[in-house]
Amino acid sequence: METVRGKSGTIHFDGQRCIHSRNCPSGAIRYEPVDGSPGESAPLVNTVCLRENGPLAIHAPLVVADKNEGFRATLCRCGASKRKPFCDGSHSAAGFAASGEAAAKDSQPLPRRDGPLVIEPTPDGPLHVRGSLEVVTGTGKTINRTVECWLCRCGQSRNKPYCDGSHKAAGFRSGESGRTGG
Repeated sequence: METVRGKSGTIHFDGQRCIHSRNCPSGAIRYEPVDGSPGESAPLVNTVCLRENGPLAIHAPLVVADKNEGFRATLCRCGASKRKPFCDGSHSAAGFAASGEAAAKDSQPLPRRDGPLVIEPTPDGPLHVRGSLEVVTGTGKTINRTVECWLCRCGQSRNKPYCDGSHKAAGFRSGESGRTGG
């Protein structure tokens, strides 16, 4: 973690979270005002954006594997990251291919579009997501609204971004220990 203090605020940079995108969807860069005013605030709408041939970019008040992770994170969906459940950029070297423009599902507007989003990486399986969430394409089109879903993180699902059980046949290993989930 690198920290730079200035007159009006402090910038924190966590290089392990950085995926080197044009903007920071990973939460690697965070800002804290020195005057005590709030820094980054929770979004009005929780979203997961499908990055073309890349990770899941999530913007919400996040709890991942029982740990508060701020408001932004990029989670692996190729299965190759050495920092699962987080993306480490391995999708490029692995040749991961997944459209950022998945098909829309019939869904109704959510009564609440914000609030905590709990993500539980299941052992050797998908990400179990609970809380209000809008699934958004790489071009910003909302394709699903849900309060619970299972997102693929092995890279093998034929129903990306959702899990279809392919992780079992593929022998996916999450490499995480001490995680809970179903």
